Amino acid sequence: MSTPPAEKTTTRRQPNSAKSQQRVRDILRVGREVLAEKGYERATTTEIAQRLAISEATVFSYFSSKRELCVLIISDWYDEIIAEVEAKLPRYASVREQFEFIVINHLRLFLHNGTGLCALVLSEGRTQSQEFGDTLIKLQRRYTSPLMEVLARGQETGLIRADLPLRILRSMVFGPMEHVLWDAVLAEHPYDIETTARQLSELLWSALTPADVDVAALMQFRYEVDQASRKLEAQDKIELTPPGYVPKKRA
Repeated sequence: MSTPPAEKTTTRRQPNSAKSQQRVRDILRVGREVLAEKGYERATTTEIAQRLAISEATVFSYFSSKRELCVLIISDWYDEIIAEVEAKLPRYASVREQFEFIVINHLRLFLHNGTGLCALVLSEGRTQSQEFGDTLIKLQRRYTSPLMEVLARGQETGLIRADLPLRILRSMVFGPMEHVLWDAVLAEHPYDIETTARQLSELLWSALTPADVDVAALMQFRYEVDQASRKLEAQDKIELTPPGYVPKKRA
């Protein structure tokens, strides 16, 4: 078995032309495939180049190292997942419904294209590389932002326990989800992620709610009534405003 060549460091060419930009997209696409199939250690830039029928030097003219390529591939993947969550998050749903959406879709999206990329993110998340560590922290802050907003609103309305800071609640949610993802990655048989995700969502919600269930239920009802009232008020304003109406400016 050949030994992977040492990673090179070169002056990276900026993809200014349409051809260069397409080349970068192709390298990222095939690099994602190879890294998902083999993991970081076993993947090589040589194989990425061979699949694209280009030289390895061409790969290094756009990316200074395999590590940089890996970081950008994971960043692109996170961007796709973040965009999908933000686009599909039910904005007017209850706190619990939004929480359930985030938990289920986190597990679903991380395993949407198999376990390869998920395993790559989980394993590289523990790497000592400062470059990747700094990038991952920024990505995770963006990715966890919708959950933090839901948790904060839950605390404000009394639906979620307020005796713990948000950062602890975030860890209470993402810690178990990471274990579920590792189980799915290491499973030697088909893994029912949908059922597991819903069961985990129920379990986590019960851990996040206040001890007084009756009070929590009342707060949930109050929140839903308030949301319904806001929708009706907004609808009334739209219906009472004549088409083409422009308010006069005050003198």
